[in-house]
Amino acid sequence: MNAGLRNRLLALAASVALASGTAYVASQQPSPEVLLAMELGSHFESSGRRIGTPYVDRLGKGQPLTVCNGITGPDVVAGRVYTREDCHRLEFPRYRDAEKQAKARLRHWDAYNPWVRASFIDMVFNLGPSALDGTTIQRLANAGDLTGACAQMPRWVYGTVAGQRAKLPGLVDRRDTTRELCAEWGRDGHFSAGLLAP
Repeated sequence: MNAGLRNRLLALAASVALASGTAYVASQQPSPEVLLAMELGSHFESSGRRIGTPYVDRLGKGQPLTVCNGITGPDVVAGRVYTREDCHRLEFPRYRDAEKQAKARLRHWDAYNPWVRASFIDMVFNLGPSALDGTTIQRLANAGDLTGACAQMPRWVYGTVAGQRAKLPGLVDRRDTTRELCAEWGRDGHFSAGLLAP
């Protein structure tokens, strides 16, 4: 995992742990795993770009405009400059929806630590709400084989470039990171153990 991202995730986890004395109201505050997934998205989606300027994704012609950390759709207007607050307003409900979709598809969700949950939320946010449906990841996770499910994440690294299926280096890095979070972080003996309780 990129050292800068690792340090940002640990700093975020420490700040979430310090704030844990404050009552969490699900309808108003993001869960720790949503905050972690948003940090992942920020790292992988906005690298090297001004956050608030819409751009055409590098995957080829005909792609919709993208802004902030991977937001597409009717809310993205060409020529508009989006502030960090605008980006948060657009991103937060989509991350919350990704959390809801992942939770609905993975029957052992409540037993997972926030690092594992963040890895699944990031995948659903990045790939779409039905990304896990019928996959080996879902089958293994629902059978209680979280280790096997985590090991499947690096397989999800393909996209379409100029009409051809291709392995995308950015997705390789992203899935290696989510696999590491899913398989190792929060486990006994790992440096992140105990930072965030499930």
